[in-house]
Amino acid sequence: MFARWGLKELALYGGGAAAAGGLLLLAPAPWHWVSVLPFTGAALVAWFFRDPERSIPSEPGLLVSPADGVVADIETVEEPEFLGGKALRIGIFLSPLNVHVNRSPARGVVRHRHYREGKFLAAYDRRAVEENESCALGIECPGAPGRPPLRILVRQVVGVAARRIVCPAEPGLALERGERYGMIKFGSRTELWVPVNAGFACRVKVGDVVRGGSTVIGKVEAAPEAPGGGGAR
Repeated sequence: MFARWGLKELALYGGGAAAAGGLLLLAPAPWHWVSVLPFTGAALVAWFFRDPERSIPSEPGLLVSPADGVVADIETVEEPEFLGGKALRIGIFLSPLNVHVNRSPARGVVRHRHYREGKFLAAYDRRAVEENESCALGIECPGAPGRPPLRILVRQVVGVAARRIVCPAEPGLALERGERYGMIKFGSRTELWVPVNAGFACRVKVGDVVRGGSTVIGKVEAAPEAPGGGGAR
């Protein structure tokens, strides 16, 4: 299965490379051996835009990874625009070999969307987080027992090679956990932001390999019971 947002590139680049390879394959020796190059290029384009199905966890309260890649950093930062305070930011680095489709970490409704123009620094450059072009989605999700509705933020960040963010999601759109909502073409970083006061228990660490829609990033726990055994009010 291929990402629907990459069909144009598949047809243009993948199809063009495959056609060139077919023509070279018919050429007299030794030129027919050169056909390996465009055929390899076509295979790489198809590999990049692949979009495999994933098994989505069903346990309540879980937040799943919004992207394939490696956990690059986990930091506590300020997010005043949508979350309104301190949040745990989990950054995921996507290499050119990863699946680049982004998925919603939880079931919820998009309440906020902010596209920021910026630079195209390499994803490993610490300045890229603050200065690169990005698109942030704020999602309001059902709260855990005894807690108010949960607000989370997912952010797509471009890199030096990844220069196009695809995010058709707009405020009012309902998303399911693990549902596809966009992609970053040719790279680079996706982030999940969770308020520090949300009762969120992170289950990943820096260096972990994650898969979009299936790897559990953490869980929002139910509010502790009030003294005396009663539920949280």
